[in-house]
Amino acid sequence: MRKLISQYILMQCILFVFLCFISDNSIAQKSGITDTISISLQQAETRFLDSNFLLLAAHYNVNAQNALIEQARTWDNPTLNLDKVIAANGQFLPHGKNPDGSYNGQYFIQIQQLIKTAGKRGKLVNMAGTNARLSELQLQDVVRNLKYQLRTDYYTILQQIEQQKIYEGQLGQLKKLLTGMEAQLNAGNIAQKDYLRIQALLIALEQDITELNKSIADNQNDLKTLLQIRENVFIKPSENFNKMTPISNIVSNEILFDTGKLYNPYYRLQQIQTLYQQQNLSYQKALRVPDLTLGPNFDRNSNYVPNYAGLGISLPLPILNSNKGNIKSAEYSVKQQQAFTSNAETELKNNISNAYNKLLLTLKQYNSTQKEFYEKYQLMYNNVLQSYQQKQISLLEFLDFFNDYTDSQIRHVQQQLNLQLSKEELNFQTGIDILK
Repeated sequence: MRKLISQYILMQCILFVFLCFISDNSIAQKSGITDTISISLQQAETRFLDSNFLLLAAHYNVNAQNALIEQARTWDNPTLNLDKVIAANGQFLPHGKNPDGSYNGQYFIQIQQLIKTAGKRGKLVNMAGTNARLSELQLQDVVRNLKYQLRTDYYTILQQIEQQKIYEGQLGQLKKLLTGMEAQLNAGNIAQKDYLRIQALLIALEQDITELNKSIADNQNDLKTLLQIRENVFIKPSENFNKMTPISNIVSNEILFDTGKLYNPYYRLQQIQTLYQQQNLSYQKALRVPDLTLGPNFDRNSNYVPNYAGLGISLPLPILNSNKGNIKSAEYSVKQQQAFTSNAETELKNNISNAYNKLLLTLKQYNSTQKEFYEKYQLMYNNVLQSYQQKQISLLEFLDFFNDYTDSQIRHVQQQLNLQLSKEELNFQTGIDILK
């Protein structure tokens, strides 16, 4: 008897492994997908950084802003003014020499150069540099958000595939049980209601599998968009929850907050925005000082001497417009951005604290005791299944245990997903992979 039980358990394990093997392909086949790509998280991130169009567009914006720094360093072009007589005293283009050797035509030449005062040019260069830095931080924030979405989709698909394996394993058990019950029903050994109860459970499980496959398809679509994969393929994560490095050495909440202030691109973006507004205020104040326009000029035959050479100086008088409105607006913009930065600091602290506390709660729940429980629960499930087939327990007892076991296995893989998502949320809030 003991030998038969051992052989039965061995056959169940072989069946479970076989179903796990074919379940990966079953998802793809049911979705009409013809090929499967097995990819690690590192490989996915490498492809994401190399091929994502949103990142490429953000890179172009950084390059565009860096080009504006060079533009801000350039001087204004000089202006050339020409004035030449066309007709005079009934003559067209009366140019030449008089009998005494003097010129009888007139023309005026002037070159003017704008000279910015009060350090305006240097202030514009500083503002352009700050604007380029803002573009770099915006790129980093785009990378941070998309990478978080990538990792969330990746781990979610991994969890859904594990859940699919559970469903497929249970489906195989029910189909095998139903086949045996059908023979018993035809022989008149069991009631039809018992057969229909198992058949209803199988149909419900098939419906759950269908809904799960729809969810997998949605996540696959998001992941393939991030990775710029257009082929009709199924992306299978090659990672394994059970083989992932345990989370340890979590630093204190205060250290995490200080780290976030250094690396969180959104918070740093607000800080640089404040600097930009302060630089703009300084520039607006400099605009109160008028710029100079200098230009040497030469005039022939229209001044008090035949050949006149002079130097022109142009200087606007700041009487009607001293740029007060723009200065006042810039002052309010500085105060507004300072308020945004203070709010971003509070938001950063709360987000990191929240992610930190959720990770601790998840770690507390996910412990070695539960792992041992699930291992024992698997053995108990095999015994219950065997007991029902041998009519040692009732159908109601089997159905209750079957549903409880399925739910517990799904909760187990959900816990594994929650642990990874909690880790990634903390990394996302701090702006750096502080937990590997």
